[in-house]
Amino acid sequence: MYDFKIEAADKATLYRDIASALEGLVAGEPDGIANMANAAALIWESLPDINWVGFYRNVGGELIVGPFQGRPACIRIAFGSGVCGVAASSREVQLVEDVHAFPGHIACDSASNSEIVVPIVGADGELLGVLDIDSPKHARFDAEDRAGVVRLAEIMARSI
Repeated sequence: MYDFKIEAADKATLYRDIASALEGLVAGEPDGIANMANAAALIWESLPDINWVGFYRNVGGELIVGPFQGRPACIRIAFGSGVCGVAASSREVQLVEDVHAFPGHIACDSASNSEIVVPIVGADGELLGVLDIDSPKHARFDAEDRAGVVRLAEIMARSI
């Protein structure tokens, strides 16, 4: 059993510690679903002020929900639709301070007010999916979160 209690005074240290724990969790495990499940649980337990964290997998050019923590989620998202779909189609990080102002936002959980979505791209350039983190707080995510979550997505790109 793993028991991570990751707390830090600053975000850079917090994300460094989460990344280190994630590296340990996925080391040597070839099953991508298992790795996504543990990653979602680790991030859920470690990041403050979030209400959903999980993965959407690229299956045949459509995002399909993968392992997550939080309330039940939208199952399928088309590329270009909502924050996750835009991240998938553009392959660019989406850091949204107010999801209700985002054109085409898909409200899977009405309690979510801000969101960060990071594309997960494999070594061959293929989009594997996205890492999605929601918060009930407006403007919860900033440049430090972006850098930290991008690092987590890079670890997952080698693990799924």
